[in-house]
Amino acid sequence: MAKLRRSLVINFFSSSGSTIAGFVVSLVLARLLSPGEIGVYSMTIVFVNMVHIFRDFGIGTYLQQERELTPQKIRAATGVVFTSSWLIALGLFLASPWFGRWFAEPRMVPVMEVLAIGFLFIPFGTVTTSLLAREFEAGKQAIVNVIGTAVFAITCLGLAFLGFGTMSMAWANLANIIATGCALALMRPKNMPWMPSFRHWRNVLHFGVGTLLSNFMNSINNAIGDILLGKLGNATLVGFFSRASSTIGIFGYVAGSTMNYGSISYISQAHHRGEPLGPLLNRATSLVTAVAWPAFGLTYLLGREIIITLYGPQWLEAVPAINALAIAASIGIVFNYTSIALTAVGRPYLSAVPTVVTIITRITFGVVLFNGHIESFAWAICAATIAAAPVLIAQHYIVLHHRFTTMLVALWPSAVVTSACMATAMLLKAVLPASLPAIAVLLIMAVPLATVWYVGLRLTRHPMVSELHLLGAGFWARVKRRMGQKRDVLPRGLN
Repeated sequence: MAKLRRSLVINFFSSSGSTIAGFVVSLVLARLLSPGEIGVYSMTIVFVNMVHIFRDFGIGTYLQQERELTPQKIRAATGVVFTSSWLIALGLFLASPWFGRWFAEPRMVPVMEVLAIGFLFIPFGTVTTSLLAREFEAGKQAIVNVIGTAVFAITCLGLAFLGFGTMSMAWANLANIIATGCALALMRPKNMPWMPSFRHWRNVLHFGVGTLLSNFMNSINNAIGDILLGKLGNATLVGFFSRASSTIGIFGYVAGSTMNYGSISYISQAHHRGEPLGPLLNRATSLVTAVAWPAFGLTYLLGREIIITLYGPQWLEAVPAINALAIAASIGIVFNYTSIALTAVGRPYLSAVPTVVTIITRITFGVVLFNGHIESFAWAICAATIAAAPVLIAQHYIVLHHRFTTMLVALWPSAVVTSACMATAMLLKAVLPASLPAIAVLLIMAVPLATVWYVGLRLTRHPMVSELHLLGAGFWARVKRRMGQKRDVLPRGLN
């Protein structure tokens, strides 16, 4: 647990740094590129993300949850990864003209071709990444993350300034993949085999098929919004909807990597020891909602100010979609660890069931409710999220042997804290002058809202308090230790 906590802290600062860099890039791009150019990339990348799950055939998850991992199994996993990734690269490259014709958007073709080339380089780092996650080697992963993020940011902004438009993001993605692969080659665990093999590929694929089905459904679910809106509307609407989704996803950008880091390995180890998963899921979800729910609630109330501050007034048409997406995200975060737990107990294919329900309802509600505005489409997305909740609750009870009512009891402190933060924000927004710039409103609210959040955690005796105190104690211990080491190296006359 101590190693996991240390890895989570490292991962948090690493992912936060990447998030900040990504936001800086998105802010600049929002002023360099048009909504249509960003929309073309968004429409293209969703298809690429969908086929991404086929590139490793669930191998990453397999390597993290496997109880006894031998060199032979690692070699078999490597062989599967290279085969699937290179086949996908060829198929995606050849299919790019068809996608351009189907959407009547020829600008998609060169973007997809460049993204397809990236699949040739991805497998060089896939197995190493999974093994580092299995051993909670967050420090090494952080170094790789810094290198990849820096290469992406420099390439993307440089090409955008030079007038490459949509292609600047595509070439930056390829540069990031190559740089990350080179960095991971230097971080390979000791005695990790280099050569692939197919001797034990059946054992690898047996688990991978279940994970593949679940991941494929999740990929379709994540992509269906942009695809359906692109078909019903146009690239500009997709650009605005993508910006609204990105605003709601700020929490995921900052904390998503950290809250899921090592979770498959950790839950899998607990399952192998015969421990009940209910208390573990309750605590993990309570910790996540302590931050996520206030973040979504404040985004619900301050969406206009956030959009103007981050992207500029030209993106205000994205604001009407924020409310529905915030509610959907608040519901979805409660089930954040469900699919992870199902994978950890060896039943990853069951994660596909609620996802299929969500996809069907998203398409149905999207077609029925869409009236030409992204607000109606966002409420269709929200309705689909609500429709899938009963299926997820049933899986907790039947498969994970976890009464969902115990989780609701565990989440009431997060609900109280969120209500207090939202009430404070509404009060401050009412008393602040309407003429204040959006960024001034957010800065003025920051300290009072942070104070209300922490006080709320203390008053409700939220488990997040103990985690914050452990983090603070560890930080100060390291500071004192470093200061002590510096005093020891001073000349005797200066001590």
